[in-house]
Amino acid sequence: MQKKCWTKTGRTVHRWLWPFVGLLCALLAAGCKKSGDTPAGGEGGDLIKIGEFASLTGKEATFGQMSHHGTELAIDELNARGGVLGKKLQLFTEDDQSKQGESKTIARKLISRDNVVALLGEVASGRSLEAAPVCQEAKIPQISPSSTNPKVTEIGDYIFRICFTDPQQGKVLARFAQGTLKAKRVAVLTDAGTPYSVGLATYFKDAVTAGGGTIAMEEKYTSGDKDFKAQLTAIKAANPDALFVPGYYTEAGLIARQARELGLMVPIFGGDGWESSELAAIGGDAVEGTYFSTHFSPEEKRPDVEKFVQDFQAKYGITPDAMAALGYDSAMILADAIKRAGSAEGPKVRDALAATKHFAGITGDITIDDHRDASKPLVILQVKGGKFHLVENISAD
Repeated sequence: MQKKCWTKTGRTVHRWLWPFVGLLCALLAAGCKKSGDTPAGGEGGDLIKIGEFASLTGKEATFGQMSHHGTELAIDELNARGGVLGKKLQLFTEDDQSKQGESKTIARKLISRDNVVALLGEVASGRSLEAAPVCQEAKIPQISPSSTNPKVTEIGDYIFRICFTDPQQGKVLARFAQGTLKAKRVAVLTDAGTPYSVGLATYFKDAVTAGGGTIAMEEKYTSGDKDFKAQLTAIKAANPDALFVPGYYTEAGLIARQARELGLMVPIFGGDGWESSELAAIGGDAVEGTYFSTHFSPEEKRPDVEKFVQDFQAKYGITPDAMAALGYDSAMILADAIKRAGSAEGPKVRDALAATKHFAGITGDITIDDHRDASKPLVILQVKGGKFHLVENISAD
């Protein structure tokens, strides 16, 4: 008697039919495969897939949201022009929720599931450091719009950034403190839990002392803290000429508010982690007159900047900040590299990115150096009337 096999449905299938059933399943699977599906890192049909990971929610959400808006605007503009290499760009965006530990998982998913040819992100250095080893191992280029910690690009030769680094930013802020603010003794209040804050504080302190200045005192806090009165009381007793806070806007606004409440009236300034519309909302009148360094000002009188600001406002109804401009530039530099490479293959795009010279970005003239970092100027902004106004452009050299 012919043997039979019971399936989960309870129906019988003769063993001699199994090869035909297997062939039929294979044909059906091939027919159902999406036209854009390719091996990891490949180009899919008429699409070039690009991954993005950002803090769209969580305590640093304004960073990720603005960066994403800039990236999205660039992708839309590129596709309106016909795409790159005759193919449209498809953006896959994931939210890391401003949490440590999420970026590595997201990077793996974008590369293995979505088959992206490159990753844009993250804004924060700590989260870029998590994803970078995944991209390096897969030979998928990663471009951070604004991670300034030098360790990010040290991960490997597939990791790039289009912003200045903390050593550059630290030197510029030291020159600003000693030159513009006339501060000889500077106190520093550092977020001990974030690589960005620790790194920027270190380079700033080194530059201040090298320039003949003095660090009057350094105090520390932890990201998420709400009460800084103990540290600020100690800083006030040290009688500094200025206070440097190399942290994020979420704490900087509170620090400024509590400093003024304690009668600490010296100039307060920070780095690019301050730039958010939430800074004034958190700090109120206490952040009036404060300064920070950053990558871009919508007040710059360049035709490309003016057009970018107009297009951004038309699409999103708000004025772009540095994160938006950097997100835009990161997508545009990637598209330029793919075009020059004549391919979206990882190694070829990597080589083209490394060869980027004098790219006319919204955030300035961008050249990628031998360390895959961007050589470009910085801007200093001041808070006035709850808005950010351009004070000066300073070379990072």
